[in-house]
Amino acid sequence: MSSSEQRTQMSDGAGFIAALDQSGGSTPKALALYGVAASEYSSDEEMFGEIQKMRARIILADDFTKDKVIGAILFERTLGEQIDGQKVADYLWSVKGIVPFLKIDKGLEDEANGVQMMKPIPGLAATLAKADGVFGTKERSVIHEANAEGIAAVVAQQFDVAREVVASGMVPIVEPEVNINSATKAEAEDILKAEILKNLDQLADGQDIMLKLTIPNQANLYDELADHPRVLRVVALSGGYSTEQACDLLGQNGKMIASFSRALTEGLSKKQSDAEFNAALGGNIDKIFRASI
Repeated sequence: MSSSEQRTQMSDGAGFIAALDQSGGSTPKALALYGVAASEYSSDEEMFGEIQKMRARIILADDFTKDKVIGAILFERTLGEQIDGQKVADYLWSVKGIVPFLKIDKGLEDEANGVQMMKPIPGLAATLAKADGVFGTKERSVIHEANAEGIAAVVAQQFDVAREVVASGMVPIVEPEVNINSATKAEAEDILKAEILKNLDQLADGQDIMLKLTIPNQANLYDELADHPRVLRVVALSGGYSTEQACDLLGQNGKMIASFSRALTEGLSKKQSDAEFNAALGGNIDKIFRASI
């Protein structure tokens, strides 16, 4: 559960949050980019084993420390894995000084009203209760069009889940992603900002959250959200941009830090030597860190 030291690191720390939460749907693509072909695993168990090896290699890298990476988001299955004999969440905090988060959503519903709502999250209370050593959660929806009704529904659902997370003693990262390829991206972002502000104003003292948002078309659009008393931090997702693009765009937004997944692992390969892998990862970490500060 949240500690004052972890909370301070998340609200004020210089650096970014690594998204290491590839799930069943995104793992095959992540592995393919990492140089692991589908023919190299024959079951979900073997697939998740391969992605865990990739995560462990990233976490163990010399540059993956709290000096630049202040938090990391994990997939639920990862909580049962170990690194150097410790549970991954415990290792992140006790050895690396990195605050652990847990992805709790179960994927997306089919698109309706220009958005994809979260699927139901069965057993959420039990999941939160057993998430030992985890500071907070992350839950994702997607907005494809500037549809006011759809966006309002997405935000309302996100805040309903956020309240349950807060009640468990954890800090939720609310993530209503706006598709970077949307023809109405800028308009959707304006609607999204207004809906988030409305819902933030309904939170009570102590019901604090974080926000994970697509980098907006209008630089610094989300500064008002970052300044809201119920918001610990606003972080940015890379959304399919290259590392270079994502960092350039993020650098234009002074009150957002990164929470990148694909952009963090760009150029990494299972076939690289440890020296090559660490150099490539270190380069990505440095770019993302500089864009975040």
